[in-house]
Amino acid sequence: MPTPNAQWAGSDFQEPPRTTGGVALCGACRAAGACRLGVDKERLGADGVAWFELACPRSQEGGPNVAHGGWTASVMDECLGHLPLLNRVLSVTAELTVSFVKPVPVERPVQVRAWVERREGSRWYIAGEMTLLPGGAVLARASGVWVTRDPGHFARHEAWLAEQ
Repeated sequence: MPTPNAQWAGSDFQEPPRTTGGVALCGACRAAGACRLGVDKERLGADGVAWFELACPRSQEGGPNVAHGGWTASVMDECLGHLPLLNRVLSVTAELTVSFVKPVPVERPVQVRAWVERREGSRWYIAGEMTLLPGGAVLARASGVWVTRDPGHFARHEAWLAEQ
């Protein structure tokens, strides 16, 4: 079965559609017209650090006024994974570790920073942290490995899946 949106970001990863806040949209978010995780802005600094501004939508509440941990993990995957994309490199997550430091409040502004710790061949070792704005209290930290892929990666996956 083909993906619901055949024009997924992997097909145009070098210049993906972006929101007015600069957020690159994946296929499903493209159809929605916004990042469904709540990322409003993203930018790559001259120092190579990526910055993201967002707020947890009420629909992702796990406890009273607190984000579901799955939302936090997804956001860290999304933001850290956008660092290669901001450098015009398609990649996929190979490993992700998230440390939940404090509960993330819903509908409050937070910021994620992501940076490359090192690169080894096709592997990007990326780390980041989520902080509460405006004070800067650390809410979560993450680190992981992203592996670069060529634009045919997802087509090969679709072909493999069709054989299963």
